[in-house]
Amino acid sequence: MAGHSQFKNIMHRKGAQDKKRAKVFSKLAKEIAVAVKMGGSDPSANPRLRLAMQNARAENMPKDNVERAVKKGEGGDTENFEEIRYEGYGPGGVAMIVEALTDNRNRTASTVRSSFTKYGGALGETGSVSFMFDRVGEIRFPLLAGDSDAILEHAIEAGAADVVSDDDGHLVTTAFEDLSEVSKMLEESLGEPENTAIVWRPQTLTPVDEQKAGSLMKLVAVLEDDDDVQNVFANFDIDEEVLASLEV
Repeated sequence: MAGHSQFKNIMHRKGAQDKKRAKVFSKLAKEIAVAVKMGGSDPSANPRLRLAMQNARAENMPKDNVERAVKKGEGGDTENFEEIRYEGYGPGGVAMIVEALTDNRNRTASTVRSSFTKYGGALGETGSVSFMFDRVGEIRFPLLAGDSDAILEHAIEAGAADVVSDDDGHLVTTAFEDLSEVSKMLEESLGEPENTAIVWRPQTLTPVDEQKAGSLMKLVAVLEDDDDVQNVFANFDIDEEVLASLEV
């Protein structure tokens, strides 16, 4: 029986991982389709599409999925999608920004609002928390891309703003408007990045105690699981041991 239970547990974890992977592919496909609709299907002439395809490769998204997303964008099926940004506070007074890509503004707003309310947060007006964040570009490279000095040299040449290297790899930061060009130059010199994204980087962090941390991480998980939500950003500071102990 123990072996059977272990097998079921493994299958459950695999099912959860497969579901999460499918969710990532779905959001990448939507971003690719919208990028094509807005700027055409040539990545070299469409920075948004180039970044989306770059991230699709980093996530090992099947080529067929990418091609279907491009054709969907070319066919005009995405014209009803709109980008919406929600801002508010989560448990513990944590500032949060939620980026959505939706074909039904009312549905998405209702879902996001109810999620905040359920877990002890509250939505605010646009601009209510974004002033606490900086809009920047981030490019992540694995350790194998080179040593910290080499990465720094290439980043400076490409026009990046900052580089942080640690045991997890190299994080290159750029100005929002420079991300596409810097990413293109670094890919030529360092190879494929692990991830390229435009992010809301918090200027300061809000400490969250163990009691509020559970609700906060559940809120983040529920939002990220929503099909309309593309990204969730928050300025929380949670102790690593507490974070590791949470089961969302």
